[in-house]
Amino acid sequence: MRPSGKGNIVGVLLLCMISTTGLHAQKLWSQVQLNRSSVYVGEPVEVSITVYTSTWFTDGLDLGNIQVDGAYTVYFRPVSVSMYDAGTTYPGIQLIYHVFPYEEQDIVFPSLTLEVETPKEGDYIGVRRRLKTKERIIKVRPVPPGFDKADWMVATGMYVSDHWSGKLNEVKVGEVFERKITRTVYGTVAELIPPVGWDSTAKVSMYPDRTVTHNNRGKTSISSSRTERMRYLFEKEGTVTIPEMVYTYFNPYKKRLFKRTLKAVKIEVQPNPDLGVLKSVRDSLLVQQQKEVAAEEEEQPWMILGMTPEQFAVVVLFLGVIAYFFIKLLVKIYRSLKHKRAIYLQSEAYYFDQVKKSIRRGSRQSVMQALYRWIDELELREPSVGAFVKQYGTLSLHKEWETWQNEKTPKSRLTFKLWQEARDRRNKSYQVEKPTAISINP
Repeated sequence: MRPSGKGNIVGVLLLCMISTTGLHAQKLWSQVQLNRSSVYVGEPVEVSITVYTSTWFTDGLDLGNIQVDGAYTVYFRPVSVSMYDAGTTYPGIQLIYHVFPYEEQDIVFPSLTLEVETPKEGDYIGVRRRLKTKERIIKVRPVPPGFDKADWMVATGMYVSDHWSGKLNEVKVGEVFERKITRTVYGTVAELIPPVGWDSTAKVSMYPDRTVTHNNRGKTSISSSRTERMRYLFEKEGTVTIPEMVYTYFNPYKKRLFKRTLKAVKIEVQPNPDLGVLKSVRDSLLVQQQKEVAAEEEEQPWMILGMTPEQFAVVVLFLGVIAYFFIKLLVKIYRSLKHKRAIYLQSEAYYFDQVKKSIRRGSRQSVMQALYRWIDELELREPSVGAFVKQYGTLSLHKEWETWQNEKTPKSRLTFKLWQEARDRRNKSYQVEKPTAISINP
């Protein structure tokens, strides 16, 4: 059975509607990029997750930190980005993660479900949409041959400081001195800083104290620190030599191993007549060490982004105050720009810019309309283009205007520079002839 003519028309209209909808459909997509696909153990990989839209975002995107098996992850704040393609600019939101593998096996950055809010084409109300990203595999290379795995650390820099609790030239038998060693490392997390290797020393008993670690996350980078303490109980008089300590790190960009060294320390231990104090101090240190070990096994205090709740509240309050004044400044600037824009759209300069655009397009009708609309803004005795050209135009503009008017199908275009010169001449004479207000004393 053949369809009727009416049915054909309806089908064609539906096809056109579907085609038009497809042409103007919203574009929304995500990307997951790695700055490198193969790294050593402990070497960070920057993973950027970006969502682009052909409209705009009515709400932010914040996934927080992500768990990656076999790696530590550090999340940085979302940033606004844009992409230009085929004459169109697409706004986007980008989330940046640094992933630090700690095992000698490949890791998988997991597939994620992203929820974004963005309006349809031609609308302004945000619609909640979901996108699913693809997982990415990161190849992890083992520690290179010839390097000690126990001391292996990948970083971009390291600073080592050493501090003793007392004067080393006044040490007596039975006294306890505490040594604090702090390593500040750039480009890694504190969990990947290897512990200090404390060498045993003759005539000295050693009692470790609690270790303190800290991660300091910036806008796009991270640094960390590890502080370790050791208490030395000097048990015999004579010369005691604390051996030197060497700390190393591998810079992945320079492909080199760097060293930081704490020199050996020589101490002359003086005799102490009261030897009974030695046993008392030793027992006290043992009890204290047991308490500290028990304390380390307890749950760590609740931290938010490496800060205590009180510190985090202060930072949020401070940022809120800054954001408040920044928004007020932006609103003030926006209103000022909007006011200037409104004035400009009603000014002679705006209509002269329209003349410039119409001359570039080359349409005779649009040029004539733009010229006469601009002339209306000028205070001329005779508001016509011809009168303007006659009064302010150069000889070249006279000839060009006369030729352009008389051509039935003009192929040549007007020269905007000549009109600019005539306008400048008119503005100068207008400023001279413009009457000034006269003040009359009653």
